[in-house]
Amino acid sequence: MRYGYIGLGNLGANCAGCLLRAGFDLTVNDASRNAAEGLIGQGARWADSAADLAAGVDHVITCLPSPAVSEQVLRAILPEMRPGATWIEMSTLGRDDVLRLAGLAATAGVRMLELPVTGGVHLAARGEITMLTGGDAELVELHRPAMAAMGSRIFHMGPLGSAAVIKVITNMLAFIHLKACAEALMLARRGGLDLGQAWQAIAASSGNSFVHETEGALILNGSCDIGFSIDLALKDLGFALEFGREFGVPLDLAALTQQTYVAAKAAYGGAAQSPMIARLLEDLLGTDLRAPGFPARLE
Repeated sequence: MRYGYIGLGNLGANCAGCLLRAGFDLTVNDASRNAAEGLIGQGARWADSAADLAAGVDHVITCLPSPAVSEQVLRAILPEMRPGATWIEMSTLGRDDVLRLAGLAATAGVRMLELPVTGGVHLAARGEITMLTGGDAELVELHRPAMAAMGSRIFHMGPLGSAAVIKVITNMLAFIHLKACAEALMLARRGGLDLGQAWQAIAASSGNSFVHETEGALILNGSCDIGFSIDLALKDLGFALEFGREFGVPLDLAALTQQTYVAAKAAYGGAAQSPMIARLLEDLLGTDLRAPGFPARLE
């Protein structure tokens, strides 16, 4: 099958690269051709527009920054997609957005499969990211080889909209864990502990988390370069709080964490990396969270 991939940011470029390395026929498009140069060098074809891409492939994958952009791209590709084709949406959307856009795709005879992912850009680069899919079971099986090329674990969560809910839950937990990680590291620092040793001790304790092992290390390096912005974190926390209201679940920690990200955006800008929320504590207390031997980026 010939796939098209639209949206070559930190995540999309890595997932598209995994498809190429697995031997898939791939055409790519992005708002900036520069984002595609590495993939073109590996054998991907370039399409000058999303519509041109859709006209030359069997199925289209998108990985985009917002529901508004997803809808804009969908409206551009639908007139060119063949009836029976699949639109595979890897962007993080709200459940209502998923269902609404699936209905729009259906008017052109195109079926939607939602496929948000979790685990971080470094795992996407290795083809080991976790894939959360929602949609018809036969579509999941049809595209399982492509999903297996991009990720090491695939969870079919149920009908369309199901993956949107679990993706928002996992991201909500990650942001809460990151806030807790920053506070824990600052306690260790102000308590006079060696931060490198403290990080190792936490990693070997019942208080450990995936976020501590990954983003915590980047905080100690000072780079905070996780490939995920404060604006994206705020978008996902907004989805989580909407679900809380819809399902009648009080989300106290998510609400507090959202306010921390609002403060970080005011201080450093929405394009800053999401672990920069730790810098708020550093600035407030005049105390840095640095330790030697920690990476600037995750591999």
